[in-house]
Amino acid sequence: MNTHQARRSLIFGGARSGKSAHAEKLALAALQAGADEIVYIATAGRAASAGDAEMSERIAHHRQRRDALGGQWRTVEEPLALGQALRANSRAGNVVLVDCLTVWLSNLLFAEGHDFPELGPITPPATFTLQRVDFLRALQDARGQVILVSNEVGMGIVPQGAVSRWFVDEAGRLNQSVAAICERVQWVAAGLPLTFKDAAC
Repeated sequence: MNTHQARRSLIFGGARSGKSAHAEKLALAALQAGADEIVYIATAGRAASAGDAEMSERIAHHRQRRDALGGQWRTVEEPLALGQALRANSRAGNVVLVDCLTVWLSNLLFAEGHDFPELGPITPPATFTLQRVDFLRALQDARGQVILVSNEVGMGIVPQGAVSRWFVDEAGRLNQSVAAICERVQWVAAGLPLTFKDAAC
């Protein structure tokens, strides 16, 4: 692990790759190095779990892991207004950990309860574009350290269904936009991080 600290970091990888655990280790290392506080912004929670037993189980798993390290961070659950949450919680001397961007992207896609066609173009709800732009602006302006967790979903078979293909494309575009802003970008596989970019201040 690098001894210096990147101001903004993107940690991404596949499902169950260990990316969240690695991001948490980076946040805890920053705390040990003198950071004032860790604010853990969880994008899965509240509306994200409504009516979805599998998502509820995943959220419970993440909460249990966070609770096991109780007292080491303050948790904020925000499924939609991520830019607003980042502005409210990032400040000089603290660490904001966001987990994860792809759940947030899914929340935005279904925020207005639209039914999407299996074929043809996908028109996302207005909140998708507004919140995406707002988040990237907030990330540009964020103070302190920010660690963002995201999934890589574009390395497998192209999925069936227009909305699934749209999601894969948009997740890839979001990761590119975030990576361009972040000073550090790491890919995690089997719990092992590989650094793609490290321009830490």
